[in-house]
Amino acid sequence: MTLHAPGPGFRPRAAVAMSQDAAAAVLDDQVLAAFREVCDLAPPPVLDDLSTPRARSLLADVDLLVTGWGCPALDEEVLRAAPRLRAVVHTAGSVRGHVTDACWERGVEVSSAAAANALPVAEYTLAMILLTGKHVLERARDYRVSRARDNWLRTPRDIGNHGSTVGILSASLIGRRVIELLRPHDMEVLLHDPHISDADATRLGVERVELPELFARCDTVSVHTPLLPTTRGLVGRPLIEAMPAGATLINTSRGAVVDQRALTDAVLAGRIRAVLDVTEPEALPADHPLWDCENALITPHLAGSEGNEWRRLADLALAETARWASGTGFLHPVRRERLAFLA
Repeated sequence: MTLHAPGPGFRPRAAVAMSQDAAAAVLDDQVLAAFREVCDLAPPPVLDDLSTPRARSLLADVDLLVTGWGCPALDEEVLRAAPRLRAVVHTAGSVRGHVTDACWERGVEVSSAAAANALPVAEYTLAMILLTGKHVLERARDYRVSRARDNWLRTPRDIGNHGSTVGILSASLIGRRVIELLRPHDMEVLLHDPHISDADATRLGVERVELPELFARCDTVSVHTPLLPTTRGLVGRPLIEAMPAGATLINTSRGAVVDQRALTDAVLAGRIRAVLDVTEPEALPADHPLWDCENALITPHLAGSEGNEWRRLADLALAETARWASGTGFLHPVRRERLAFLA
């Protein structure tokens, strides 16, 4: 079989592999038309089952797969059916669910839209840091009940964002973006990441600290570490109990990174506040006490790309497809050796 190298004039044969719902959300007609400008894209429906006769027929000729949420695993059996496959462009963040060892062993190139998906998560995080610093949610609740404005000149001095200390757990794509968004604000930013040196932290404009110090010093701690075997339960009871009274824990990463029971105990006791876009389990049981706790805000895993933000994912995937086809190579490659540090 002759495989043409990517370069000027090369038009890869491509197919879309993801759930029908994901395709409807991320790949509208305008986006699909743009993909057809740079590759020979298989017609719909998308491939949400790679074992069907139609899927096997399409896989036999594809050079590239455009994947998304709900893509089946690209295992050895699938790769045998796709002898030409050399690249995967993922329209979401993590590729762990579908890119298998068989892909890496063949040398399939992989790209991810994680950088685009990091933006709305960071924006959500910044918004929650500022809102909780001003105690907006609690004060809005009290205002709704009293229907009368309190004496604003008697606002306690622990309310506000000026000079507060924010801790970032992990210099991930999202963590780094949050650091960037915090720069215009009068806040001290601390960072814990075991893979970051003091020099790296200085370049980011933050102070690198050890994990216990991060929790002990910060008014707000924002969790951005991926869920890995080494990070499951990382934020345990000792760290949570070390947080200053009235501090806020924000988690937009994965619920299992935090000890849910220890966090619940601290929030119910009124010691700290929590903003949780993820929980363990997800969703919490209907009778879980955090649902009715005034110190907790729980949102339905909405910080990541949704609605018009899906267009960022599609645009990045389209640009990556065009780059690969031209022989330029991916701007956002996923490397096998970095998988241990990625979500």
